[in-house]
Amino acid sequence: MKHMMLQEKYPVFTLEVGKNELANPTMQGIVDYFLAKIEEHPVARFIAVFDHYSHTKALPQGEINPAILDAKDVVFCFGTHLPNPQVLAVRPRSIGIAEMADSFVVSYMEAPMPLANNAMEAWVTALK
Repeated sequence: MKHMMLQEKYPVFTLEVGKNELANPTMQGIVDYFLAKIEEHPVARFIAVFDHYSHTKALPQGEINPAILDAKDVVFCFGTHLPNPQVLAVRPRSIGIAEMADSFVVSYMEAPMPLANNAMEAWVTALK
């Protein structure tokens, strides 16, 4: 797993997984994997699956890197406390899945909560 600063301000973790390394090397298979992990977690709650590829493709000004074949975000929340209104700005969480020709690139932004980071890191690394 790689840790990087995306656009010099977003702490992002990313993992590229070869399709040959996966039991179910399909977008739906990976989405279902994360849905199961969210369901099993005592705190995490599923919100939605956002089809980012279709959304962007449908926009007149939408641009998609031709190497990306599909892109979805699995959206969920780990929120256990609401100490102030501003904490809502860093919630909910999402894991992005981009399908490439021979691999999937899975990414998520670092959360300000160790519980969330530990769970997301475990889920993503166990994908391989």
